Amino acid sequence: MLQSKLFYKTIKEKQQDAESLSHDLLVRAGFIDQLMSGVYTFLPLGHRVLKNIEEIIRKNMIEAGGQEILMPVLQPKENWLKTGRWNNLDILFKVKGSGEKEYALGPTHEEIVSPLAKKNIFSYKDLPISIFQIQTKFRDELRAKSGILRTREFLMKDLYSFHSEQEDLDKYYEKMIKVYFDVFKDLGIKSKTYLTLASGGSFSKYSHEFQMVTDVGEDIIYVCKKCKLAINKEIKQENPACPKCGSDDFEEKKAVEVGNIFKLGTKYSLPFDLKFRDKYGEEKPVIMGCYGIGLGRALGAVVEANFDDKGIVWPEKIAPFAVHLLPVNLQDKKIKTASEKIYQELQKNKIEVLYDDRQDKSAGEKFAESDLIGIPYRVIVSEKTLIKNSVEVKERNKKSARLIKIKSLTKLFKNGE
Repeated sequence: MLQSKLFYKTIKEKQQDAESLSHDLLVRAGFIDQLMSGVYTFLPLGHRVLKNIEEIIRKNMIEAGGQEILMPVLQPKENWLKTGRWNNLDILFKVKGSGEKEYALGPTHEEIVSPLAKKNIFSYKDLPISIFQIQTKFRDELRAKSGILRTREFLMKDLYSFHSEQEDLDKYYEKMIKVYFDVFKDLGIKSKTYLTLASGGSFSKYSHEFQMVTDVGEDIIYVCKKCKLAINKEIKQENPACPKCGSDDFEEKKAVEVGNIFKLGTKYSLPFDLKFRDKYGEEKPVIMGCYGIGLGRALGAVVEANFDDKGIVWPEKIAPFAVHLLPVNLQDKKIKTASEKIYQELQKNKIEVLYDDRQDKSAGEKFAESDLIGIPYRVIVSEKTLIKNSVEVKERNKKSARLIKIKSLTKLFKNGE
């Protein structure tokens, strides 16, 4: 990608109205644009990161046995009346169509996936099964805040699992805990993310949140110093000691939720008469679990966990580009020729590269903007490096750079060394 053609603008000054570090950096670096409170446009840089996060999540859900579908955002009022949530879910967006017919804009999809599953599940032989989607959600949050960490419109992965026995749900639930940590490892936030006990409501003793520690977190968690299990603030009073190891030594931390998993039981199968026949021919309700990750929130959390005083430091697996190619002086024909050749060679080898081909920016301006944007590798082409048939390669998360022969450059990035 030629940087001169990229649809973005950077801002040098910190944003006074930014409520979080990630909000400030993502706006200033040209990744997102705020349309109104709680609603954002993902610009090309941000969209590339979002798509990388989406692919990591999709890959892990498929490996966990999930089959991808896409359900409607526009949902019938009747389904929400069946579960009792039409009148008591305060974040529900309600809209009227022709003939005064009322609909919900889906904040979640239990009211849709349950009747959908009823059309496909009849026998114990149809179970277990897991389906997921990556879909836009709408929630009428009383106060959207912290940039993309809490919004009114957002992209979310929600997976639903269907089981014949509680034991089978429990087994799959434990499997999904491991899968979620695999996702967070690829996102570069695993070391700061804690499995956190939360209330399970009337149908499960506990549900689990995945909370990432950050100073702008809106949640308070208590981390067991011995086993690292966390408990959220709402249930801490019931658990003076850690339910896992029995220790009463906790550390209080601020955190933001980056995922959640829930044993739904029969809460949403019963209203829709979602049942199956067991091997004895007896009719029983299907047991359900749900597993969610907000993609935009995950993106914001990644920035909260990966930055320095100069800007964003993207983990390699989700960065908008792998390489930022920076010639220091494009007026110099040798530098321009070498840079264009390197650009073409990297593209030919399918290495994603942002080539700063702008001639109206000084080297200092280019370096400062490169730090702000946070691409993992910076390749600097200068008269000094070309004398040695080399370029200077600097990793964004390291202070020092190294000279690499131009002929070895493609191999370097292909091997990820």
